[in-house]
Amino acid sequence: MGWLVELFVSLILLSLSFAITDSAPQSALITKLPGFNNKFSSKHYAGYVAIDKEGRKNFWYYFVESERNASKDPIVLWLNGGPGCSSMDGFVYEHGPFNFERTKTNNPRLHPNRYSWSKVSNIIYLDSPVGVGYSYSKDKSDYTTSDTKTASDSHAFLIKWFKMFPEFQSNPFFISGESYAGIYVPTLASKIVKGNKNVIKKHKKIKRSINVTKPIINLKGYLVGNGVTDPVFDGNALVPFAHGMALISNELFEETRTACKGKYSNENVSDGCKVKIKKVSDGVSLLNIYNILEPCYHKKSISTFDIGSLPPSFLKLGKTEKSLPVRKRMFGRAWPLGAFVRPGIVPSWSQLLADSSVPCIDDRVATAWLNDPAVRKAVHAKEENEIGRWELCSSQITYDHNAGSMIEFHRNLTLSGYRALIYSGDHDMCVPYTGSEAWTKSMGYKVVDKWRPWISNGEVGGFTQGYDNNLTFLTIKGAGHTVPEYKPQEALDFYSRFLAGKKM
Repeated sequence: MGWLVELFVSLILLSLSFAITDSAPQSALITKLPGFNNKFSSKHYAGYVAIDKEGRKNFWYYFVESERNASKDPIVLWLNGGPGCSSMDGFVYEHGPFNFERTKTNNPRLHPNRYSWSKVSNIIYLDSPVGVGYSYSKDKSDYTTSDTKTASDSHAFLIKWFKMFPEFQSNPFFISGESYAGIYVPTLASKIVKGNKNVIKKHKKIKRSINVTKPIINLKGYLVGNGVTDPVFDGNALVPFAHGMALISNELFEETRTACKGKYSNENVSDGCKVKIKKVSDGVSLLNIYNILEPCYHKKSISTFDIGSLPPSFLKLGKTEKSLPVRKRMFGRAWPLGAFVRPGIVPSWSQLLADSSVPCIDDRVATAWLNDPAVRKAVHAKEENEIGRWELCSSQITYDHNAGSMIEFHRNLTLSGYRALIYSGDHDMCVPYTGSEAWTKSMGYKVVDKWRPWISNGEVGGFTQGYDNNLTFLTIKGAGHTVPEYKPQEALDFYSRFLAGKKM
């Protein structure tokens, strides 16, 4: 049945390609950016899309056209997690078109990023939900949101966006994200599939061309990196990860497994199990949970500290070919160790910090640059006195995790013919690869590409296992929670292959 819908979508998109006469709005075109004095490698656009008739909910996006062939290359929507973190996090620190170099002033210097994902794709960075980044609503009640509401609003954004950029309606479309976007991505993909079916039904009923004001989204697949998926699999991931990485003794592992009967996520575990799990958590508590190989500076205050006070050997850790070293603190990336997501309200970092502290270094570069009035003007964002300061992760939203486990979402999508890449930095302790490996295996699909290394630049980039029904699991050797930040070349390699439908 999936192939029939796919064929129908293709025919409709082909017919639309002859009807489209409009093109990208010139008012959204970015002509220059503070800190970058060269010519852009492709066109950049940014601005707001109001998703309701009243113009209340306004989503801000940054769109980078592909540097290769914008008219043919896929369009990818990028979503950072949180929930409530700006997707400009990915733009600045991970796979955007620029490398940001910290200077002695608050104004970073920008250089072309040779591992930008815009090398092979068009990419939309979306601040979602409203209340995050530059996105805002005129009604503050909209800042109370949920998984289902966020998916619905993001889908409404895409419908409006493709109306504004109709020349991209026929391009293959993918969704990608990391961390809590493990919830955002499959829920949005499912919403798109349902929306497309509704448009097709309407088309069949009225037997005429579909109005381009309600475009079909040419969804082909999605990518999720170190993504939240299921409370049981996510909750069971830490103990085997800590054991496999030699962070706890074999004795403690066996004792914990016996006391908990191999189930570490159940709230109703025995007192003996709770004692052992606490011992495991205490044993790894001084590590950087976002990459256990990286240093993590611990002190009572969360205020930033003098980098020069660190031992010289620490300063070498986390360096990549980028001019900006890997961050040592991933503020707002996810949640404290062991606090895996359960149904209900997901606390923000601002709430969590009332009773605890987050160690290591702040995300100063993005915060300084995106709050520069000249930058806000260049990217067509509202001024600070209108919508407030840009924050990496919003302190003003209340978020309800109400969509449950993502496993059935993944099952329905992959069985419908949509390709899925589930990738994991193998040194992330926040959402460990052990959980992602376990839930992808639990789908029960036939293994069509047995566990093996995948190669990047002549070296082992990590390991992969391919399943029937378009599902692939992949690890990235040495990477943490935000894979492209740690391993930019390897990330571009697997991203390019997946979009092209090539073998890893």
